[in-house]
Amino acid sequence: MSTTSPIGIIGAGKIGTAFARALARRHIPAIIANSRGPDSLRALTESLGPGIRAGTREEAAAQALVLVAVSWSKLPVALAGLPDFGGRIVIDANNPIEAPLFKPAELNGQTSSEVFARLVPGARVVKAFNHLRPELLAADPGVQGGQRVLFYVGDDPQAKAEVGSLIRQLGFADIDLGELIPGGKLTQFPGGPLPALDLVRFG
Repeated sequence: MSTTSPIGIIGAGKIGTAFARALARRHIPAIIANSRGPDSLRALTESLGPGIRAGTREEAAAQALVLVAVSWSKLPVALAGLPDFGGRIVIDANNPIEAPLFKPAELNGQTSSEVFARLVPGARVVKAFNHLRPELLAADPGVQGGQRVLFYVGDDPQAKAEVGSLIRQLGFADIDLGELIPGGKLTQFPGGPLPALDLVRFG
């Protein structure tokens, strides 16, 4: 994928900010947005450098590739009213749990990505960047001569290929775990066996 077009980021919490830092380290431009407006992100974007700028939710959502990382209960409001994504790629970096109680959301037998996909009509959804602790996502992915691992899942092969390419551009080792529902069960937090594991691939 091209690194000249900005990546949209909806959500400036721990995961959204860590993702923005990872992009900034590789000089990949991005537009980051939150519910409080661009002015509230001035200090953050200044700390990240010139490649990351604050924008509106609509600006971030209009990009060819968009990452969404919002508190689970706030997702419907954060995504309400946005235009159909028209086949663009949306990365689901969300987990169905949030502070302060950390009580798992009721998903009624679904994966969190199934719920998320209904909130982004027309999007090609790839789940990624949700399973690694934010401080590790923001850190240098080079570890003792190896690369820190990032998993991703999705149903659209081309969308997954683009997200895999982005993961490699960021310096991580990309591992495709298959389709959205079975793969999402592995990386979903809580419940999946892979979240919070700090894995490194050598060779």
